[in-house]
Amino acid sequence: MKSSRLYFIDAVRAFAILMMLQGHFIDTLLAAEFRDPSNVAFRIWQYFRGITAPTFFTISGLIFTYLLMKARAKGGVKERIKKGVVRGFMLIGIGYLLRIPVFRWFTGKFGTYFMVIDVLQCIGLSLLLIVLFYKLVRQNHRIFSILMIFIGTLIFALEPLYRTYSATNIPLFFANYITKANGSIFTIIPWFGYMAYGAFIAFLFQQYLTHPKFKNSIVVGFLVIGLFLVNGSTTLLHYIFKFTQVQLIDDIANFNYLFIRLGNVLVIFGTFYALERFLKHPIILKIGQKTLSIYVIHFIVLYGSFTGWGLNRVLSKKLDPTQAVFGALIFLILVSLIAVYRIKANTYIYAKLRIAAHKISFLISKRGI
Repeated sequence: MKSSRLYFIDAVRAFAILMMLQGHFIDTLLAAEFRDPSNVAFRIWQYFRGITAPTFFTISGLIFTYLLMKARAKGGVKERIKKGVVRGFMLIGIGYLLRIPVFRWFTGKFGTYFMVIDVLQCIGLSLLLIVLFYKLVRQNHRIFSILMIFIGTLIFALEPLYRTYSATNIPLFFANYITKANGSIFTIIPWFGYMAYGAFIAFLFQQYLTHPKFKNSIVVGFLVIGLFLVNGSTTLLHYIFKFTQVQLIDDIANFNYLFIRLGNVLVIFGTFYALERFLKHPIILKIGQKTLSIYVIHFIVLYGSFTGWGLNRVLSKKLDPTQAVFGALIFLILVSLIAVYRIKANTYIYAKLRIAAHKISFLISKRGI
């Protein structure tokens, strides 16, 4: 019987987290005079940096939903949902903790920047939303998958309507989840769209993985649909606007980054799944399984986190391209080694957050939410 273990998922996660490390390092430390859009190498770097977050969100939606659906098939869905809720709250908590300026607070200087939303809070909330939608459809996988692809497409299609939304009449804590006006890096829209597409893809794997021709079919599907979204979706949107004259469609076509990035993600999925048997090296899989630890360590080292003292404090925008490239290579190797070989980082915080998240999920379940 064919194994249900999807090794390519860990490989994609490893790729995404390493791309994120080098992207953050170079973007933070490369001197301004070397950021030349006419330079081919810089443009290629920019392009690949742009597909990192969509890849990470989509693969996160895929793996979480795939495990959720597998758990239902084995009769362990309640425990998996509980783990998902705990994980969601824990990610949100860590996301805030990493930005709390403890030392500045000790001097009496307070601000609201620590409330901006970054990738961890966004993924955490997305996990909670997936659990909510999964329960709303009474764990019906087919209806859930249709709902996910509908929500993902709707979020992407309506992007021009909320692109500049400032949410001025909403309390800052909540507004930061839906607008970048106050400094948030990631907001729940449009990024939950990628999680939703990942959840839909999870249904395909859960439903058809054991079919003999599934792998070849899904690889071809990933590549064909992905390449079309990258190279043809903008043209298609312009044609649709020509016949419908709906301004929203023209607005999407003129700034069609969401569907193009989704296409990039699908091409990556297809490539990695096709080459899966070459990507089962223990180090690759271990890095893919340690993405949270890697993220936390890199954030502390590069940005200083709660201390305010990181590499950006002393080297911000000061490196030339050679220094930046070799520095990024050393940075991602060291951070990965620290995470993979269990040199403990933030263990105490993790433990406390898990306890708090368990208590929150217990209270929610007691009240029947």
